[in-house]
Amino acid sequence: MKRNNNTKKLIINALLLGIGVILHQITPALGIPMQPDFALTMLLVVMIINKGDYKTSLIAGIITGVFTALTTKFPGGQLPNIIDKIVTVNIMYMVMILMNKLEYGKVITEKFKISITTFIFALGTLISGTTFLLSAQIIVGLPISFRILFVTVVIPTIIVNSIAGVILYKIVLSSLRKIAIS
Repeated sequence: MKRNNNTKKLIINALLLGIGVILHQITPALGIPMQPDFALTMLLVVMIINKGDYKTSLIAGIITGVFTALTTKFPGGQLPNIIDKIVTVNIMYMVMILMNKLEYGKVITEKFKISITTFIFALGTLISGTTFLLSAQIIVGLPISFRILFVTVVIPTIIVNSIAGVILYKIVLSSLRKIAIS
């Protein structure tokens, strides 16, 4: 029975990461060769639904980094994509452990859960975007200043990923509940 559950979990994680990569690929760049990162959003969804599983989170981060490296629209953005996903997974894993510890034994309202989830998507996107820009700056250089890219790309992406992340997370949870019933 445990083996069957692990197989289901692997398939669901792979499907979610695949959807994230497809969304990443079809999302247009924001005027400059950078785009919102829906693959990151789905990576964070995978991390949330696999509470406390570091190995799954790290593997999902590496896979997402490789896929976003293959689909990046940023010149020379391959290695920075991989770096930012690995750094983000590790930091967000620690954040999620702290949040899970705060949740135990407390009655959490649905609005509070949505606030926590929104915070996770916002913080994850902030970490990812900042790490990407810093590593790109060091490895290949940036086409314009870090500050301009941060304000024009990272901040709007935080907003988009936070909203999209909560919506996608609710869709995934609803789907998982329906699968469990059937």
